[in-house]
Amino acid sequence: MNPNPYIDEDLQALAEHARRFATNRVAPGFLERDQTRVLDRALLREMGELGFICPELPEEFGGQGMGCLAAGVIHEEIARADLSFSYLNLLASLNGQILSKYGNPEVVKPWLQKLTQGEAICAIALTEPRGGSDAANLRLRIERISEGGSDFYVINGEKTSISAADQADITVVFGRTGKPEDGAHGVTALLVPMDLPGLSTNRFDCHGQRAIGRGSIFFENVRVPVSHRLGDENKGFVQVMHGFDFSRSLIGLQVLAVARVALDETWEYITQRQAFGQPLSAFQGVTHPLAQFDTEVEGARLLCLQGLWLKDKGLPHTAEAGMAKWWGPKLAYDVIHQCLLCFGHGGYDRGLMEQRLRDVLGFQIGDGTAQIMKTVIARVRAGRKFVPA
Repeated sequence: MNPNPYIDEDLQALAEHARRFATNRVAPGFLERDQTRVLDRALLREMGELGFICPELPEEFGGQGMGCLAAGVIHEEIARADLSFSYLNLLASLNGQILSKYGNPEVVKPWLQKLTQGEAICAIALTEPRGGSDAANLRLRIERISEGGSDFYVINGEKTSISAADQADITVVFGRTGKPEDGAHGVTALLVPMDLPGLSTNRFDCHGQRAIGRGSIFFENVRVPVSHRLGDENKGFVQVMHGFDFSRSLIGLQVLAVARVALDETWEYITQRQAFGQPLSAFQGVTHPLAQFDTEVEGARLLCLQGLWLKDKGLPHTAEAGMAKWWGPKLAYDVIHQCLLCFGHGGYDRGLMEQRLRDVLGFQIGDGTAQIMKTVIARVRAGRKFVPA
């Protein structure tokens, strides 16, 4: 890891510790997990035992109170070894923030302990068949019912393109409790255990990130106690969405970590591969694109770290997070594509480089498209009333 103003000696040591684990334990199963589409739960528990999951959470919730930059440096080291496996860190940090801030402590604390120890996976269910980017236009219905002296919510509908849908133990589910015309102000968030009656899942055959997987979750009269609500009724979307600024910076670091390791391997390769009596590195047509991408990756990474630093300081960071989310995935894909071309048919063959290309592509689609991120940035810069939609 290169020195920079956001990484002090303690964070540097933490990153090196995480890299040893990632290199020795995560990387060896990279290709196999993609082929089998099975996550290694034992490896997840091992990562939790080392304190590499949600280190930013307070100790009372199972974390270490180390801040969001700590989560970032760990996150990128795991992603260097396997982006799909690092998605577990992302889900844990995003959902950990939501549960710890908005959940009933009696309900969420046991789950947060399991989450940080690597004993549980938490998904987040926002997207629906008719609404991805228009996330406030939700149709999944959540109705509050009183029966037998107790209150509970009944969920009916479908969520789709949900990461780890068929592997999660719990899911943060957004649904409509208000009127359709209420938009984002009629949405409620619930913590839903995935073993409840009436709940079922399927799994898609995705192009990349195959170990974590994506799929649909179907709800048919699924009953959830009122105690499992996250935030206020009808305000779940507005309250909880603030946590996505954190995850967007993490996503930028995650995909750029993959780009950085691809560049490292490519720089080494072009010094060894001979063509026309010279190493490939002697040709500017080979080195100049790599030099440009190396420059852009360093700049984009600093932007992601800045977003996390701002969050740790309690300062606004929505625009920086949006920049990290749209620029990081696109840049990472372009970088890995160029690196693959440098390796020729060796890169095109099934293996590390082509899997990386498949894995990072998904982040240009999920968790907020580039167009949505640019709208978010525009609203920060110009003011929401001047960028209404």
